[in-house]
Amino acid sequence: MNYEPKNKDFRKKVQASFDRQKFMDLIGAELVEVTPGYCEIKVPFNESLTQQHGFFHAGVISTLADNTAGYAAFSLMEADSTILTVEFKLNLLAPGKGDVLIGKAEVIKNGRTLTICRSEIYAFRDGNATLCAAGLSTLIELKNKSDYR
Repeated sequence: MNYEPKNKDFRKKVQASFDRQKFMDLIGAELVEVTPGYCEIKVPFNESLTQQHGFFHAGVISTLADNTAGYAAFSLMEADSTILTVEFKLNLLAPGKGDVLIGKAEVIKNGRTLTICRSEIYAFRDGNATLCAAGLSTLIELKNKSDYR
């Protein structure tokens, strides 16, 4: 879908918000792409991010689903707004087994207050992608609220 951002500096605002998330730094996440209504984030494999079978932990996968959806929605919001997740549902479809996780999310409904996004998380191994999770998120725009503490 083609969306028009309400903030011409949306990329800068999204990147600054992403950079303040210490958890993203902890898991080695990188903001790969953000366009109006779309976000992509990648997380390289690190053994400290695994569960007992050596797969990416579902907590990392769900974090990726939440953040990609959040920043896809945030890219369309007013310059003086911030964002919070209201709810999200995640279906784990396959083990997160690979060298890197790549999360992709897109806005499917941009409302005045609530935005709905779809996320897909892929595990890449030897150049092959496996869809390991699919999510649906609802996010709220908090107008006239700083995105800083």
